[in-house]
Amino acid sequence: MSVNENLQKLEARIEKACERSGRSAESIHIVAVTKYVSIERAKEAVEAGIGHLGENRLEGAMEKYEAIGSGAEWHFIGNLQSRKVKEMIHAYSYVHSLDRISLAKEINKRASEGRKMKCFVQVNVSGEESKSGIKPDEVMDFVLSMEKYPAVEIIGLMTMAPYEEDPEEVRPYFQRLRELRDEVKGKKLPYAPCTELSMGMSNDFEVAVEEGATFIRIGSILVGE
Repeated sequence: MSVNENLQKLEARIEKACERSGRSAESIHIVAVTKYVSIERAKEAVEAGIGHLGENRLEGAMEKYEAIGSGAEWHFIGNLQSRKVKEMIHAYSYVHSLDRISLAKEINKRASEGRKMKCFVQVNVSGEESKSGIKPDEVMDFVLSMEKYPAVEIIGLMTMAPYEEDPEEVRPYFQRLRELRDEVKGKKLPYAPCTELSMGMSNDFEVAVEEGATFIRIGSILVGE
């Protein structure tokens, strides 16, 4: 099925989730996760009107960037090694996986003068050992420590919920992330506006939208595996 057809179905589901929660669908940004698909399929996503592409490995991702370039905004959504920052920083506008000081230091070191990287702090709300991210009770201290790095702008928080057959099972994790986001946002820190929530994937995005997601990361049901 074409990306355009998939997008229409996805947008209809987002619209219904927004209606249920009293939100505007315009507040939701779809990040097409293109890490498993070809350059041609990624281009098809951009041509369908998707303005955000997500990758989690630089191998292969930079080839897509060379082919598509500024036709989309690029999101790094996987674990980012500090030594890889210099390879990706010119191409990416967003990092969804800021979870340690050393990574913030490297972004700050490598960013061109005056440039800010839009970063989500990754939070391991579920506490699963298999998932990256800082603990919920460490979020505020971590965000406060970012004041030292002017190239790092904390625009929001991100989490990956456990995979569950019933998406209702993961609602508490999304609720908790929203509460944490509101705490940080309430501090009114100039370097950490923290207005955004990156949460929700193909299997649970509707619950994430109902709980306040502003960026949803969609792969299989949009561009395929």
